[in-house]
Amino acid sequence: MQQHQDFREEHDSMGSVRVPADRYWGAQTERARLRFAIGDEAMPLEIIHAIALIKKAAALANRELGVLGDGPCDLIVRVVDELLQGQHDGHFPLHVWQSGSGTQTNMNVNEVIANRACEMAGAALGSKDPVHPNDHVNRSQSTNDVFPSALHLAAGTLVRQRLLPELGQLCDALERKAQAWRGLVKIGRTHLQDAVPLSLGQEVGGWAAQLRSAAARLHHALAEVRCIPLGGTAVGTGLNSPAGYGRQAAAHLSRWTGVDWSVSGNRFALMASHDGLVTLMDQQRLLAAALHRIVNDMRLLGSGPRAGLGELRLPGNEPGSSIMPGKVNPTQCEAVAMATLQLMGDAAVTAMAGAAGQLQMNVYKPLMGFNLIRAGRLLTDCCRSLRQHLVEGLEVDRERLRELCDRSLMLVTALAPEIGYDRAAAIAHHAHAQQLSLRQAALALGAIDADRFDRLVDAQAMAHPHGGST
Repeated sequence: MQQHQDFREEHDSMGSVRVPADRYWGAQTERARLRFAIGDEAMPLEIIHAIALIKKAAALANRELGVLGDGPCDLIVRVVDELLQGQHDGHFPLHVWQSGSGTQTNMNVNEVIANRACEMAGAALGSKDPVHPNDHVNRSQSTNDVFPSALHLAAGTLVRQRLLPELGQLCDALERKAQAWRGLVKIGRTHLQDAVPLSLGQEVGGWAAQLRSAAARLHHALAEVRCIPLGGTAVGTGLNSPAGYGRQAAAHLSRWTGVDWSVSGNRFALMASHDGLVTLMDQQRLLAAALHRIVNDMRLLGSGPRAGLGELRLPGNEPGSSIMPGKVNPTQCEAVAMATLQLMGDAAVTAMAGAAGQLQMNVYKPLMGFNLIRAGRLLTDCCRSLRQHLVEGLEVDRERLRELCDRSLMLVTALAPEIGYDRAAAIAHHAHAQQLSLRQAALALGAIDADRFDRLVDAQAMAHPHGGST
């Protein structure tokens, strides 16, 4: 049986609209909800909460500058505090695919704050008194400066507070493995063919170092994102905002978040283009590429268990096949590989969106914000899942390492400085053709005596030609 839904009349500059009676949004949100029913990708709550935080900063700055009274300001602050606690997350129904400025989402936040504030004051929803969504909540603002500022806050906070800590823990876990395996010598591979030896610790340490470099690049990208266009209003001039408003609003944001948000940059550049956001997305792409390469290495080294390389033993987290009993697959590697490919595609789209702005405005803001937030979420989850369900349980087949290293023809490289490249190559070819060990082939060809061979062909020494563990 279909339940009856009550509605109320809300009004905007274009007339009246029926809005569900139990929702805080108003006429403009309802129009957008009906006219932008495209896809099912909701505007990320990280962006909603960032806009709300900006509304709180704006209200306080406006009061300090004498353009907003105590009553509306106090109500706005109280409602935003509720929003930041997640109390009203169900009142933001809009999808990503809307106006390229994000106007509908900005107004969604304005209307929810205004209606909840009116309710707090004992007034009717939709009355716009004592708090009006435009005149009070949006005072001294435009979507054109609020929405990109919110993207900076949301994406920067996600990377800083969630992604980088998880990435750091993954690096720590890899470095612990590298330290434990520093003495395990194995055969290296280039072009997927045998190469000279290295230690497993060196190989895994290389993975950790690549991820540490990615983290450093992300930290560097965050510096540019700290510059926001708040106070630029519609086109960057600051029309309809009091002098000093952006600086005071940014000071509040800085105090609350512990990040030095600055409005000292050129607002025309920050609003017409979003190079800082594109850069942050690109650094996440590079992290995705690093993770993709590393998990591919892991599944190659763990291939088998009997017909592959089989050097690593990946944790058996779940059955791998619906038909082959006992099969275990490198599923964590595959999940991360898929997620990172998705992210690399999103980064390409974000770069195209950044290049597609026109005159004083880029009209791809919701798309860019959605991709940035999805990237941060995906990478955070990938780092955590990879650490918990693969790296921490990763083991080594020491016998397999020794077997493959001992059989490798490329150990002959150590002989080249002693007997020359051509004679060393002849040993390798003879060993391979006759199915001999390198030692047997070298002695059979009379290229070197047994004592000199044993002194030179030492895999442990070859992996550390200059001592140490590097």
